[in-house]
Amino acid sequence: MKSTKLIILDRDGVINHDSDQYIKSPDEWRPIPGSLEAIARLTQWGYRIVVATNQSGIGQGLFEMDTLNAIHEKMIKAASQMGGRIEAVFFCPHINGDECACRKPKPGMFEEIATRYNMNLTGVPAVGDSLRDLLAAREAGAKPMLVLTGKGRKTQADPAFPPDTPVFADLAAAVASLAK
Repeated sequence: MKSTKLIILDRDGVINHDSDQYIKSPDEWRPIPGSLEAIARLTQWGYRIVVATNQSGIGQGLFEMDTLNAIHEKMIKAASQMGGRIEAVFFCPHINGDECACRKPKPGMFEEIATRYNMNLTGVPAVGDSLRDLLAAREAGAKPMLVLTGKGRKTQADPAFPPDTPVFADLAAAVASLAK
């Protein structure tokens, strides 16, 4: 049975530990405690789970596409082993200077998700840890949710932080709030 419920998750700082040096190999990808269980819970509740992630390490030449694919395969497999299903991973390989439409805070990745799923993103939960995640979600009409993992605490302290954005300790807490 196909569900019409969709949720969009950022990757680094939401699902897995982030690194200022970038996640450049599958070995560096480590899930944040509780995140894979949260993805499993979403799957059980009938959500379609997609990841939207900026991956400028590609554009900077820090790692190749096959490495990014291997990192995503590890993430998808780890979620699957917990009973979760990540349906798709959307990513922007560009650097800030590329002026692309897909790099968050621009809404291009979210617009691509809306097109791919043939749906309006109004009210769709979008969980992120950075201001750019929240701004992209909001511009696309989705419902931004901040987690305090990754860059979340710094984001919450940013003067540009939208005060009406719900804040959660981590992905597990954000997911728990959806159990209505």
